[in-house]
Amino acid sequence: MENNFEDLIASFIANKVGVSENFLSETLCDNLKANLIALDSESSMKTAGVGNDGHMLYDNLIRNDKIYWLDKKHNNSFENEFFEKIEEFISYLNQSCYTNIKSYEFHYSLYEKGSFYRKHLDQFQDDAKRQYSMISYLNADWQKKDGGELLIYEDKNNHTINPTQGKTVFFKSDELLHEVLTTNEKRMSITGWLKRG
Repeated sequence: MENNFEDLIASFIANKVGVSENFLSETLCDNLKANLIALDSESSMKTAGVGNDGHMLYDNLIRNDKIYWLDKKHNNSFENEFFEKIEEFISYLNQSCYTNIKSYEFHYSLYEKGSFYRKHLDQFQDDAKRQYSMISYLNADWQKKDGGELLIYEDKNNHTINPTQGKTVFFKSDELLHEVLTTNEKRMSITGWLKRG
């Protein structure tokens, strides 16, 4: 398990973008994906906006994915297993890198065919609590023709990341502009932030 954590941290230190190819197990990914699909079939996934609380904007020219916020109160065993992994990573990160992360928030994210999210930062202008962004992908057998890559802009060294199942990406929320390129297939992930406060 610590190897997955070190993969994220070492590649983050080297490239400003941490990547672990197998951060989540195949079994956990399959179970989380089944949850997401069930929630979508029940119309529980909601149109995603841009902004926070009183400053929410819904504009499908900026983003057109659907989300569902995760919460321990839902008492879903697979989501709680995911939270346990995140909490272990936070503990490891705080001990090894003195990051002082105190909390987190995550949601399922579903991009239907033709969906995208234009270039943006993850930290709000009026709220600096989000420190690190994390995305864990739930897409088995993803092919290049399927599109939907995460494109991270980092000086002249841009990163293009395929959303393949089990992979987790980790980067500073206030530093790196990024976007989700148009997807040609249904694209699923858990997206969230590690926070101070």
